[in-house]
Amino acid sequence: MNTNNDFRVCPDTGLKWHRPAERLMKLNAVAAVVFLLVGGFLGLGVGLTRWPEVHLLGPDTFYQVLTAHGINVLIFWIIFFEMAVLQFASSTLLGCRIATPKLGMVAFLMMVVGAILNNYAVLVVGNSSVMMTSYVPMPADTLFYVGLIVFAVGALINCFIFLGTLVIAKEEKTYEGSLPLVSFGALTACIIAIFTIASGAVILIPTLLWNLGFINNIDAGLYRLIWWAFGHSSQQINVAAQVSIWYAIAAILFGAKPLSEKVSRFAFLLYIAVLQLASAHHLLVDPGLSSEWKIFNTSYAMYLAVMASMVHGLTVPGSIEHAQRARGLTAGLFEWLRKAPWGNPVFSAMFISLVGFGVLGGITGVVMGTEQINLLVHNTLYVPGHFHATVVIGTTLTFMALTYWLVPIMFRRQLIMKKLASLQPWLFGIGMSGVALFLMGAGTLGVPRRHWDILFTSADGGYEFSAAALTMMSLNGMSVLLACFGGAAFCVIIVGSLLFGKKIGEDEKVGEAMIVPAVTDEEYATNKEPLTIPGTLAMVSVFFVAFALYYFINWKYLSETWGLS
Repeated sequence: MNTNNDFRVCPDTGLKWHRPAERLMKLNAVAAVVFLLVGGFLGLGVGLTRWPEVHLLGPDTFYQVLTAHGINVLIFWIIFFEMAVLQFASSTLLGCRIATPKLGMVAFLMMVVGAILNNYAVLVVGNSSVMMTSYVPMPADTLFYVGLIVFAVGALINCFIFLGTLVIAKEEKTYEGSLPLVSFGALTACIIAIFTIASGAVILIPTLLWNLGFINNIDAGLYRLIWWAFGHSSQQINVAAQVSIWYAIAAILFGAKPLSEKVSRFAFLLYIAVLQLASAHHLLVDPGLSSEWKIFNTSYAMYLAVMASMVHGLTVPGSIEHAQRARGLTAGLFEWLRKAPWGNPVFSAMFISLVGFGVLGGITGVVMGTEQINLLVHNTLYVPGHFHATVVIGTTLTFMALTYWLVPIMFRRQLIMKKLASLQPWLFGIGMSGVALFLMGAGTLGVPRRHWDILFTSADGGYEFSAAALTMMSLNGMSVLLACFGGAAFCVIIVGSLLFGKKIGEDEKVGEAMIVPAVTDEEYATNKEPLTIPGTLAMVSVFFVAFALYYFINWKYLSETWGLS
């Protein structure tokens, strides 16, 4: 039986926070930041090693650090935070109690134990430098696989708790009408997560049995096919979660409403239907898969997923522009954007992530996912360059944006070092944009992504890359330093705020521009312009032109490489 003491009402937002759910959100969010800090520190070692003039780590240590970096930032940091997002999007946004909070605590502890076991196998035992992909027949320590499986089971339990909470909200009628769009997006992420974790179980459990000697052999081609259903689809959880947060921040900071909820919901449904097919771009040079399968997955089907992201790329900034113009910011194409709260890290981090994800990540993802062009950049540094544009600029910056909002609203602490907080998204965003661009530039010039020393100084037959490629790697190293400074600043600000930030009472308002009332229908009606989002449409037009030019430049480059007449 629930009592009023089980809930608190936020004086700023009016949201009902179920205390057991809030406790789980805090635990998952804090664990996420811890693993971001660990993974970011390891990433600094990777970046300084790839910087030719520095070349920090030896080969054994480099691959060990690279393995731990990938797993901590691509899996542990992101999925811990996504569990907090699922709990927020169900219990808090719908104003209901969370299903089975005690089981939620068990799930959290399983995830912590799994993450620690995996890190122990990689960083302490030291015999698991198999990269995040852990391709067979390369063996890792048994704890490497056990840790991943335990972590995944904990995440899967959280997914079912999320679904159970939606059922409770529906039965107890804590919301009216359709599921709110942000919660609908979180439901999309949950469905993709269940598919993703199931795919991981299908291949990681047999791999564990192979590691223990119960299975003699695992086919390497089959492993890659099923593993990427897990490995790439895990990033599609990120996409659905980060887009949901974009919509939430547009509503929180601007009082914006989606341009069309039906269109946005349809775009989320497309993610469920086709986005996982994009994992095929990791397999385009594999000989065991037919050309028909590759072409279908990387053309007709993938374009539907691209269309879904383009819909969100239009509707999120479009909804912000629509709201800003309704409040009188109608001068020219971009007054609504110029007068946005750029000093608020919640907004700046979100908008930088939206642009970086859409432009750097989106355009390069389509190029890399085209079967023929993929041959130019497969197994080069172009691939991690693309990942840093999508997962780091896109997902990580989005999660940082939401964290800045959650510190005063959920943790009831004021942010410390507010000036640094306003600069941090720019430092991190510019640094990571440099990392993405310079890695992709070096990859286009042929620099491999799996060799610790691109200069091949210890090889019998050396190979010299062009001066441009080496310059790209040096600029990448400098960008890594800037990005790591921005990432470290985020961790210091958040951890420092939680420990030393001024406490905010439960009934006390934040007193900052963190919440904006929703734009009313009357305010929208005063906007008489026939085209209500001209600025967004102008930016989208520039995006399409850049998209087309870059796409066909790569086809031209491919024709020159092949020397066809």
